[in-house]
Amino acid sequence: MTTNALVPSSLCREAEDKREATRKIGYVARAATVFGVDRLTVFPDPDGAGKLDGGFVETVLRYAATPPYLRKAVWDRRDELECVGVLPPLRVATQTGSGSDDSGSLRQGIVTEVGPDGRVRVNCGLQHPISLPVPDDRTVAEGERVTVRVSSRRPVRAKLTDEPQAGFQVDRADLDTALARSDAGITIAASRHGQSLTSGRLGQLIGTVDGAGGDLTVVFGAPERGLPAILGVDTESVGSTTVAELAAADDTEDGTGDAVTGSRPDGTRFDLWLNTVPNQGSEVVRTEEAMFATLAPLTLTE
Repeated sequence: MTTNALVPSSLCREAEDKREATRKIGYVARAATVFGVDRLTVFPDPDGAGKLDGGFVETVLRYAATPPYLRKAVWDRRDELECVGVLPPLRVATQTGSGSDDSGSLRQGIVTEVGPDGRVRVNCGLQHPISLPVPDDRTVAEGERVTVRVSSRRPVRAKLTDEPQAGFQVDRADLDTALARSDAGITIAASRHGQSLTSGRLGQLIGTVDGAGGDLTVVFGAPERGLPAILGVDTESVGSTTVAELAAADDTEDGTGDAVTGSRPDGTRFDLWLNTVPNQGSEVVRTEEAMFATLAPLTLTE
């Protein structure tokens, strides 16, 4: 099961300075971490660009997603990172295993040296870089990020593993490409113009997501520039698909999700336009606020 979140390159369009923009991005990263987002994608919104472009947003998100013990090794001094001191700590939960041979925590590392003997030196935040053998079926390059399972610290016992890294990955892609990924699953546009989320509809929607394989993609707009404005879509034409219709389409395909992701009767890119703050008391819900309000219910289980 994969949870994807997409935010526009115009995310910081209303920020007065780099410090405010960095803090805003930090709360986006916090939301992604708290609710277990696997991939956070920045999609282009050139018409809504402010002082800071999508490159700034992507760089700060990548920095935030880098474990603190690796940041110095991975990142040089860059103008985009001038105010990263205001980023809130993500405190990504440590992944542990239960097997007697593989017990211990997963840590991200960076390869600092590749030796001629099939071994590499990896900086993974321990007191010193550690020397690890490379599996026969794998090639590792200097500077590559890897996942290390540490089973003991005194003495140090660890190995390279193909297990996924904790936290979220960051990339940049256009919207159509991101929505066409094999793990996009049910695609939802978070918008005040979508169907209001209610307690009754929530259970139905979660069941639909689970029935379609558990993959979910949620797309968010920018401050004072929602998804209809970004996509050039008339607000009257969005939200025609209801949660009930989405669930019915899923039922017709025996839970495969083909009918869901292939129909989109409202003629847009999404399976569903959803308003997760139906009684908002503010004229504008900021992107980071919308992420908390939307991901909290959508990541519940039945």
